[in-house]
Amino acid sequence: MILVGIDVAKNKHDCLIINSNGEVLANSFTIPNSMDGFLNLYSKICSYSINDPEIKIGLEATGHYSNNIAEFFLNKNFPIFIMNPLHTNLYRKSQSFRKTKTDKLDTLTICSILQTQKLTPYASVSYHSQELKSLTRYRFRLVDECSKLKVSFSRLMTIIFPELEPIVKNLQVNSVYHLMKECPSAEAVVKCHLTHLTNLLIKNSKGHYRKEMAITIRNAAKTSIGTCTPMKSLELVQTIERILLLRNQISLIEAKIEEIMKQIDSPMTTIPGISTQTAAVIYAEIGDFSKFSSAEKILAFAGMEPSVYQSGEYNSTHGRMVKRGSKYLRHMLFLAAENVSHWDPSFANYLARKRSEGKHYNVAISHVVRKLLRTIYAMESKHQAYQP
Repeated sequence: MILVGIDVAKNKHDCLIINSNGEVLANSFTIPNSMDGFLNLYSKICSYSINDPEIKIGLEATGHYSNNIAEFFLNKNFPIFIMNPLHTNLYRKSQSFRKTKTDKLDTLTICSILQTQKLTPYASVSYHSQELKSLTRYRFRLVDECSKLKVSFSRLMTIIFPELEPIVKNLQVNSVYHLMKECPSAEAVVKCHLTHLTNLLIKNSKGHYRKEMAITIRNAAKTSIGTCTPMKSLELVQTIERILLLRNQISLIEAKIEEIMKQIDSPMTTIPGISTQTAAVIYAEIGDFSKFSSAEKILAFAGMEPSVYQSGEYNSTHGRMVKRGSKYLRHMLFLAAENVSHWDPSFANYLARKRSEGKHYNVAISHVVRKLLRTIYAMESKHQAYQP
């Protein structure tokens, strides 16, 4: 058997080729992260596999840096083994007390793991899963950025026009954004013609706010304690423009996600409280449910299993959540468990029972997550709709 260890980096990859007996066939060498580099490594592997056609190629999961080289060798029908960097790090430390880490040593560590441990080959994800993962993670980043801008907007409004929030109840609405974008200070609101102010509110609130609201806002602006400088007005306008842009981008992404989810036809969305967007994140992060032999394996993949510590007569009963794995899946499962507990009586009763046992709310929700995952796993495995 030919074992190939690849230490992935941004601009270059360090490689080592050994056989199943541990004999070095090609000392550690470096290839550029380019097609020429990939073809160079491919030719070397082929030259050593003439008499031994069985090949294993191992590399660490280093985010997007490992995608291209992994896909290249998958297209060549070579078995690829993607390793958790934590796994290789702990394995390397277990082999020596010396505090040494180099790229060459990492390639040897990867080869040793391939040689001594039973690993599951990496399978290229389906087109839908790959597209969903890109879209849902991109949406997550945009929503996070938009949330931070909304906090900035609220801060600026407290300085510029603090009397507006008690009147409209919610600052984060379309009508307020467009009002403050056109009139970025209390003084500008006062100067705005009442007819124009009324039309502005009617248009952007879809008729919810009318002339009475325009008069109320303008009267509040006349006695406002807000202070505004040209720089604060500029910051306010640009913050609003960025929020509106992000909201538009998020809507476009959500439309694409909806389109893909219709093609997938996942039964997950039949569970009360799980929206298409929530189901999309869960499906994208898990991918092929058949890769997992049980729902508990998915729980471990999400990093939501409790840690275990036992030594001698001591046995910890308060293991904290591991929190290793997909943070996107972990976050969405927690939110899904909360929503489902609100809408579905059986899950609501289960949460209430765990709370009555004296468990903290987050601990009780983690139990709901386990129940929800078992339900989703059974539904996806049998492709059946939810039955309370």
